[in-house]
Amino acid sequence: MEWTIPGTVIPADRAKPEAMQEQIRSMFLAGGIMRSQVAKATGLEPYAVQNWVKRGFLSSPVDKRYTCRQFCRILIINMMKNAMPMEKICGLLSYINGNLDDESDDSIDDTQLYFAFLQVAATYEGDIDDEKNLIACIHNSLMDYREPFPGAKERVEQVLEIMLIAWWASQLQCKAQSMLSQLNMKGE
Repeated sequence: MEWTIPGTVIPADRAKPEAMQEQIRSMFLAGGIMRSQVAKATGLEPYAVQNWVKRGFLSSPVDKRYTCRQFCRILIINMMKNAMPMEKICGLLSYINGNLDDESDDSIDDTQLYFAFLQVAATYEGDIDDEKNLIACIHNSLMDYREPFPGAKERVEQVLEIMLIAWWASQLQCKAQSMLSQLNMKGE
């Protein structure tokens, strides 16, 4: 099955999560990226991203350019939006990062959160219900994380687990829709 970087339409080799991280980072070598570039990479309509800024789901771009941190927030929202209502996604992110349009109160940078997610999503081979191994994999993805206050790492781990399950649910939903479409074609 073809794999894309979660939250994007960019094809990737699942066996190389570090290469995916570098691919994302390389998009920002010249500074930020424009909304049209965000739309092209994510498959989102440009007005959707603008609406998320207006609704306070992410901070405003500077000089119409989005940072890697903002882009990772967009990817997080985009990859979960088919499995969870937007209010729940925002509540989940607020649980670890407070006010979503204020990066100064974040307990984890969205880039670090997304890259930890990406590491687990690309490498975890266990069963979704194997909570012990999933938590161990999540814990390993946060080895470099330094909590700004006691208990922050536990919160981030909880959020990562929910993000992964929501993303997997979204993937399964897409697969079911594809299978259903194939059945409909055969019936015609």
